[in-house]
Amino acid sequence: MSDAVLYERRGAVGEIVLNRPDGRNSMTPELLEAFAAASAKAKGDGEIRCVIVRGEGRCFSAGADLKANLQTGGGLPHERSYAMYAPFLSLNDIEVPIVGALNGHAVGGGFGLALTCDIRIGKTDAKYGANFARLGFGSGMAISYVLPRLVGVSRAAELLFTGRLVEGEEAARIGLLSAAVAGDEVLPKARALADEIAKSAPLAVRAIKRALRHNLDWDPKPAARYEAALQADTLTTEDAKEGMAALLEKRAPKFQGR
Repeated sequence: MSDAVLYERRGAVGEIVLNRPDGRNSMTPELLEAFAAASAKAKGDGEIRCVIVRGEGRCFSAGADLKANLQTGGGLPHERSYAMYAPFLSLNDIEVPIVGALNGHAVGGGFGLALTCDIRIGKTDAKYGANFARLGFGSGMAISYVLPRLVGVSRAAELLFTGRLVEGEEAARIGLLSAAVAGDEVLPKARALADEIAKSAPLAVRAIKRALRHNLDWDPKPAARYEAALQADTLTTEDAKEGMAALLEKRAPKFQGR
């Protein structure tokens, strides 16, 4: 069985590759564990000047695999919720720029992973967004923190409250993506951009990334911890059970507000 996540190096650019195409690169314990290892390799690789995050197959990441038990281990429910997202959030510890090559849909936790990237290149007809409200539970992975900083409070509120997904062209128009291109152009465009970044002075680029984050007061991890507590509370509701059942049964949910 191949690794669920790979770390590869192409010249001065590292690539973290979600490698569960048959499962739409969804979050399972195996994928999360492998992602943490790949992220650590990228962080410790002193030869790279940029990182690309991409998915194999036609989907970047469909978010949580609802058939998998993701909240494993000890601790309180909100601690388990945060631990589920921690591997993806570890990208925030990488000092070099990160380019997301969103070769297909990025939904829920997969969308949160996309938002951890500094720059995102997407597919014109793929769908992107956080559908938590349509599943009956609160958002996670600091999406409620990052999204309004990218698209504005009003538009972020609309997308989060409705759970609506946007296609690539709209995502580029509202600032979620730097560009939306045809599917077979996503990775080449991301690689060309990463190579261009890698030609810049590496210490200067790292300093600029630190300055950007400092001046934006960019600190997603505490936000993710706060979200985790709210998400853990909503996961125990009847609406959450109904939302997840409806998704698996491919029907519209019937929420009762309890």
